[in-house]
Amino acid sequence: MSEERLLFDRKLLRTRRARFAHEIEAREFLLAHVASEIAERVAIMLRPFPLALDLGAYHGLLGRKVAELPSVRAMIYAESAEAFVALCPRPALLCDEDLLPFKDASLNLVVSGLALHRVNDLPGALIQIRRALAPDGLLMAALLGARSLIELRQVLIEAEAETEGGASPRIAPFADVRDYGALLHRAGFALPVADADVLTVIYPSPRELMREVRALGGGNVLLARSKAPLPRRTLERAEAIYRERHATQDGRVSATFEIVFLSGWAPHASQQKPLKPGSAAQRLADALHTTERSAGDKASFPAAPPQKKKDG
Repeated sequence: MSEERLLFDRKLLRTRRARFAHEIEAREFLLAHVASEIAERVAIMLRPFPLALDLGAYHGLLGRKVAELPSVRAMIYAESAEAFVALCPRPALLCDEDLLPFKDASLNLVVSGLALHRVNDLPGALIQIRRALAPDGLLMAALLGARSLIELRQVLIEAEAETEGGASPRIAPFADVRDYGALLHRAGFALPVADADVLTVIYPSPRELMREVRALGGGNVLLARSKAPLPRRTLERAEAIYRERHATQDGRVSATFEIVFLSGWAPHASQQKPLKPGSAAQRLADALHTTERSAGDKASFPAAPPQKKKDG
């Protein structure tokens, strides 16, 4: 990938994530939510998954949850930060999420929780996952969506503009659920599905929220970031604005996380296909109990009953 298309400093990301590895179990609320949701979705698939991969595994929470399912026989854990590889169950390997070392058609299931939104080449990562999946293999992933951390993003921009006379990006951008779904289709997945779950999470303080964001790999590792650290006065102003606008009744603060769940299948001949135009066995007009007309005919519909206007 050319340098101008790179979004994240992946080396810096690995370094900063390693700094918080020892805290991950205390800060796994969002990971636990994602793990439970993905495990439930995999559980309803009535088929065996002989070999599965937890991609971007953190400390392996998602992979362990999915590995408990009777349909999953073996789980591999893959992490881009060596400090997290050491925390994962075995077998575990070190690799970037968009540089997979697996042979084509070697996996039956790939799960990923809150990792793929921080790769530089998400379309390429999805294509590699699809190739690594055996025919009729399943991808089930969760990523941060566009509405995530909207409060913190706005507050940091406003505080920096107010105290420094300008602002630089402090929170990485996240894609919209429709964009994620389009990428699944572009990568060649069959039966792609994208849906979103919006969570409101309560934290003791804005500073504690920021620390958890860093622990989950969401700190400022944009290549376009300002290299200067955030001045203390700007940080204090940001905290004050955050409390003014997003405080709870008991003095804590709320934050929004949009979790986008993606699923798609490696193509297989047995999968359902959309019908060809004109191949329907029953006309839509018959189902609606109406008369079929050509595009050039004027249609007439029963008039709607008059609506009473409210006085005043």
